[in-house]
Amino acid sequence: MSLTKRACAEFVGTFWLVFGGCGSAVLAAAFPELGIGFAGVALAFGLTVLTMAYAIGHISGCHLNPAVSVGLAVGKRFPASELPAYIVSQVLGAIAAAAVLYVIASGQAGFSLSGGFASNGFGDHSPGGYSLAACLVAELVLTFFFLMVILGATDKRAPQGFAPIAMGCA
Repeated sequence: MSLTKRACAEFVGTFWLVFGGCGSAVLAAAFPELGIGFAGVALAFGLTVLTMAYAIGHISGCHLNPAVSVGLAVGKRFPASELPAYIVSQVLGAIAAAAVLYVIASGQAGFSLSGGFASNGFGDHSPGGYSLAACLVAELVLTFFFLMVILGATDKRAPQGFAPIAMGCA
């Protein structure tokens, strides 16, 4: 399959990840009397990964994230020469999804970007007030284990057809 088709699949998959995951945080996490909360947002992210892994995994590998693409290239499971196309497609897919979410969210009276619009951070921008060091350690450890799950679940020796479930759960 051509690099263009694979990059387009990454655009669509990353759009779905950001639209579903961040969309759940922006539009449904704190909805009065019915909000899905942190667990619902986490489930939304996991389900978007799972659904896209089945939908586009056979086309592009369903990386959906530059960190995954880089990790797979470092692990010699993805050609480094294709990194730029994948990363550009992923970033553009995320931007397009954020733009669509903005249009939807700004349709509500009293909408404001002051809450961060599904972003996270450290200190005052962290729901728990965590420091920059704590956030960096969490990001590194969680990304490492997510890549371990991806590499293990997609190994040719792993049971076939179940990788999306492991990746969505992770």
